Amino acid sequence: MNVKVRQTALRTIKPGEPKWLIRDGFLVSPRAGFEISNSCPYEYRMVIDECLRNGWLKPVATVKDNELFWEEFSK
Repeated sequence: MNVKVRQTALRTIKPGEPKWLIRDGFLVSPRAGFEISNSCPYEYRMVIDECLRNGWLKPVATVKDNELFWEEFSK
């Protein structure tokens, strides 16, 4: 059996890791986050908030290697 291994060009970045924050000179922002609709029931918002506070739900960003390269190169 032949198995081919291919390296991915995608990287997952999590809060606290290098590259998590995006900077453009004026604004600093996390790469990913959550947006909760205004129509989301209050009780669900509270559950989501508890999950975030306890670390059960975390934002992550998936980016291409070449995007990270060009971001650094353009500095």
